[in-house]
Amino acid sequence: MRRDIFQAIADPTRRAIISLIVANSMTPNTIAEQFNSSRQAISKHIKILQECGLVKSEQTGREIYYQVEAKKLKEIADWLAPFYKMWEERFDRLDDYLAKLQKQKKYATKKK
Repeated sequence: MRRDIFQAIADPTRRAIISLIVANSMTPNTIAEQFNSSRQAISKHIKILQECGLVKSEQTGREIYYQVEAKKLKEIADWLAPFYKMWEERFDRLDDYLAKLQKQKKYATKKK
């Protein structure tokens, strides 16, 4: 079963796992040590991340290391891009409005 990447990142534990392994690949035990959950629960989260393609595994000797699949993270970033633009525009308008209010306040203070 292939899961949707947004379904995967909807869970805060899975987002935290991604944040942990984005810089360095880690074994399941190393990942599980970072949480107050059982190793089994963390393994289920990792499985979901694998099913949607956000995490891939690589076996080195007896150990399995998990790492983030950067191409899938880019899909999330690409989807979010228009929203960043919208918020930037809104914050720019807010900055302009606040600057206008500041000027009005200074003008009103000088008149007194």
